[in-house]
Amino acid sequence: MACQTSPEGLLFWRFLAGIGIGVEVITIDAYITELVPSRMRGRAFAVNQSIMFVAVPVVAFLAWWLVPLAPYGVEGWRWVVLIGAAASMIIWVLRLFLPESPLWLARHGRNEEALRILTTLEAASGGAGSRPATSPARQAVRSTTNVSFADLFRPPYLSLVVLFMVFNLCQAFGFYGFANWVPTLLVEKGINVTKSLQYSFIVAFAYPIAPLLASSFADKFERRWIIAGACVAIIVFGMAFAQLTEPALLIVCGVLLTACNTTMSYAYHAYQTEVFPTQIRARASGLVYSMSRLSATFSGFIVAYMLKEGGVTGVFGLITAAMLIVVIAMALFGPNVRGKPLDAV
Repeated sequence: MACQTSPEGLLFWRFLAGIGIGVEVITIDAYITELVPSRMRGRAFAVNQSIMFVAVPVVAFLAWWLVPLAPYGVEGWRWVVLIGAAASMIIWVLRLFLPESPLWLARHGRNEEALRILTTLEAASGGAGSRPATSPARQAVRSTTNVSFADLFRPPYLSLVVLFMVFNLCQAFGFYGFANWVPTLLVEKGINVTKSLQYSFIVAFAYPIAPLLASSFADKFERRWIIAGACVAIIVFGMAFAQLTEPALLIVCGVLLTACNTTMSYAYHAYQTEVFPTQIRARASGLVYSMSRLSATFSGFIVAYMLKEGGVTGVFGLITAAMLIVVIAMALFGPNVRGKPLDAV
């Protein structure tokens, strides 16, 4: 991608990178869900998102610093892409030292490996003597029925799949409708481009900080109520952002909006993997999460249209409508998962 000289080449390699990142996100979600006990799974997802979102202010700073320059005769944006590629190679090496999911191993008949990993993890956490008589790995062996992709669209999975497809279609408007448009929205509020990039950089610091703060209550409330509460806050702070003009207040609102978005993000990433049973967890969460990617693709065009026709207020009116659908869906149809073992929700 960094070496391309045509729009077509840039888009092609960006597309391939996007496929890889999409696979990574779903695999990481399923992996954490299956590796971490239910009593602390919310905190694990919050910390994971916090570490992941450290990249946001880092990349915002790199873009702000490098894009206007051409170090060693190479355009700044290419350096930003190359730095990301180099980081992905570091992660590839780190992954070699990760244990496999015991549930995944058990589902594929590799029971001795699964139990060996469980024993190692329990010994490392000081909980070797507290494992129930029936371990998660043994539970997974009980039912090894294969579920096809088509089965996701039949009972008993259909209702959950539809719920989370609708959820993902709508939540992307709240998350990306603001996250991807912060500089443009600030310019629309009368702030010049340079200042808007600086303000966006400040707002970006909320990305890693907010999930870390949310880890303090991540396992104290049901996921669906955390998601619904975050969406209500997005509506409130979004409408305030639309009405304010003072730069300091816009930054505060931007930080709070970002904090609510990232809180919603960690909660639903945990939620949409916990609700599906082990045999379809990655496949089903990948299917429903693809609706988020689809929504993110088209939301940019819709947000641009709303910005042209209705200004910043029109954009947040759109986001408000999407968030209301999420709140209603979660409140009425979201199952409870807190404290329950996998496959028991």
